Amino acid sequence: MTKLKISKTIAGKTAVKAFLAVALLAGPAAVLAGDVSAAGVKATAAPVMTDNLAKFGLKKAMDLPVTLESEGLSYALHKIMIYDFKSPEVKKLQKMYGFQNSTGSIDSPKYLIWTKITLANNTNKTMHGGGSDIQRLIPLTFKDGQITDTIWPRKYASKTNSKEALWTYNLKPGEKITSYLAYVYAGEFDYFAIRMLYGKNFVEKYVASE
Repeated sequence: MTKLKISKTIAGKTAVKAFLAVALLAGPAAVLAGDVSAAGVKATAAPVMTDNLAKFGLKKAMDLPVTLESEGLSYALHKIMIYDFKSPEVKKLQKMYGFQNSTGSIDSPKYLIWTKITLANNTNKTMHGGGSDIQRLIPLTFKDGQITDTIWPRKYASKTNSKEALWTYNLKPGEKITSYLAYVYAGEFDYFAIRMLYGKNFVEKYVASE
């Protein structure tokens, strides 16, 4: 019997063709996941969207996350998304977390502002409070004379330190929490500044300049 000999070059080309055929059958998801790296194809991951400030005419001066610190209190803003209050995204958030349609300060909101934050207690005392305390200590400002108001996730009213949507927090010295906090807003957009009013210090950062 005559043995069939296949060169390494032919075998290599055949393997690559077979591999690519399987990748195509698997669809683009496999390519994005990096499954074709063995064939020398590098996957390009889509950039993570951390804000939509440009949609409202705001030009970023710095990228997120942005961190403010004063006398042991640390606040980091990881993500901020602004939605029209009547949008499908807001209706979905209301259904998931129980956000109401207005607050004591803003009866007819134009926007819901959805943020991902980390609050860290680096002091020597326990810190406790809720969204309104964070709003008072660390206000978000988009235009002079305009206010944002925290809106409450009623489905999480009985939970402290919820990582899904923050109602109340209780942080011992050295503890921190990463969660989501929502605001309503009815004003205009000129800039975006985060300010911290804690202790004797005043700290601010302009994420989007005028």
